[in-house]
Amino acid sequence: MTATTLLAFAALSVGLAITPGPNMLYLVSRTLTQGRRAGMVSLAGCQAGSAIIMMGAAGGVTAALLAVPLAYDAMRLGGAAYLLWLAWQSVKPGGQPIFLPRPMPAESDARLVSVGIATAVLNPKVALFYVAVLPPFMDPALGGLFWQAILLGGIQVVICTIFDAALVLGAGGVARFLSVRPLWLATQRWVMAAALTLLAAKLALDGRR
Repeated sequence: MTATTLLAFAALSVGLAITPGPNMLYLVSRTLTQGRRAGMVSLAGCQAGSAIIMMGAAGGVTAALLAVPLAYDAMRLGGAAYLLWLAWQSVKPGGQPIFLPRPMPAESDARLVSVGIATAVLNPKVALFYVAVLPPFMDPALGGLFWQAILLGGIQVVICTIFDAALVLGAGGVARFLSVRPLWLATQRWVMAAALTLLAAKLALDGRR
């Protein structure tokens, strides 16, 4: 894979990481109600769950690309549609603020990890990303589709881990910052939606390399 391909996929992974979803809501809520340590333990569970999805998706995507001639284009267009859905999620009316505290009872470390795993495994945002967005960045001509999927999935997991760790460490400060700056939050949401829309258009218009 070229450096350009890896960087483009990393950029999409950043878009996934900063788009609100079940993992992010859980980590922020847990951190605000039980502290940073609990947030980091929960993060370990979430990323373990993401790794499980990544391994399963890598095998399934590889099989589909090898068995179905039109699978590449179907997944490419599905990925574009998914990115547009993420853009809509960023700006849709009535969206619940992610940094709004949600009371949660204190839990043991084992419970935090298990809930984190379940949250990630049941998170459609992550599963759809692997199934719809990952395949267009794989090149059958290079061979080793499974390992290409593992490499790309590993990049996504690392990027989301870094972002979510920063989110956990700064959740309290960010919540206070955004509570008095609603315009900044709204601007960020629209900028993210515009970026995701442009990426969706590029993915939809790109043919097989």
